[in-house]
Amino acid sequence: MCLNHQLARFNEQKANAFAQSMLDTLNRGALCLMLSVGHRTGLLDVLAKMSPASSKEVAKKAGLNERYVREWLCAMTTAQVLNYNPATEHYSLPVEHAAFLGREAGADNMAVFAQYIPLMSQVEDDIVQCFRKGGGVPYEKYPRFQEVMAEDSGATVLSSLVDDILPLDPGLTQKLEKGIQVLDVGCGRGRALNLMARTYPNSHFTGYDLSKDAIAYARKEAKKLGCENVVFEAKDVTAFDRDVAGNQFDLITTFDAIHDQAQPLSVLRGIFKALKDDGTYLMQDIHSYSDVSKNLDHPVGTLLYTLSTMHCMTVSLAQGGEGLGTMWGQEKAKDYLKKVGFTSVEVNQLTHDFQNDYYVIRK
Repeated sequence: MCLNHQLARFNEQKANAFAQSMLDTLNRGALCLMLSVGHRTGLLDVLAKMSPASSKEVAKKAGLNERYVREWLCAMTTAQVLNYNPATEHYSLPVEHAAFLGREAGADNMAVFAQYIPLMSQVEDDIVQCFRKGGGVPYEKYPRFQEVMAEDSGATVLSSLVDDILPLDPGLTQKLEKGIQVLDVGCGRGRALNLMARTYPNSHFTGYDLSKDAIAYARKEAKKLGCENVVFEAKDVTAFDRDVAGNQFDLITTFDAIHDQAQPLSVLRGIFKALKDDGTYLMQDIHSYSDVSKNLDHPVGTLLYTLSTMHCMTVSLAQGGEGLGTMWGQEKAKDYLKKVGFTSVEVNQLTHDFQNDYYVIRK
């Protein structure tokens, strides 16, 4: 009776639609790998500037092996990213597609974000073990993470930092022009801090990050840019509330960093302590809500929960941390900020950036 009842309720049309959705998912997952390869090899940049061309011509222009290029072109054609003319055996990237692929697309370059899929897949075996035994995957297991994250930040933060993000706090740019003390916690490769240092030479900038490789890169870039008003330090901020001196900085920033921390409340307490009484804390973090039911319509919700599982949450747990996760959400963020003592919290979104929330926070 129970089996017959279940069969009577079985919706074949719904099942077929789901099966088709799964096939589409497999194809799109494969496409992410090809987009990442196309970005890293420069093939997407080459195609964006070329007239319709053969695989040999594309390979020669890109300086790559023709056999691999040809197979990649076929994958991109069946994904309907490229156009193909069978009469001439020429491939082309439509201008409408090039607007979202290749480095000239700037902040709209979706291939940057496709890199996360192959990057995260490198730790799948480790993550499976964590599902069975608990614990986490340490930061050093992700050799390209800082590189990809820097590109991600370049697309979402750098492109709008001076013109859109900093002006969210009225009068802040004028203070930066006059000269203030600025700290960026979790600075990564320091691209945001170096941009600010170059733009506001009268201010002094300090960057902290756990990764020694990222700090080395940041210092090298600062030297190349001639920025003498910025210093970078490899620093574990897990116990930041105990390590930092009080009332030092006029502006403290974190860009996509708090949810990665082993002890986010300790970091936030340290930020509260280090911030001057009349200072501003500017926090950029992922746009989401703490209740998953409110994220059902999020345009990249599945991607972000996946990145959380495969990186953000597990890296925190590997340090014995809280494992806050990428999608901790506005509600929990506001609660944590209130717990550490902040009384004024404004949450902003930029019209061109659906992925992030920008918090302007004061004591």
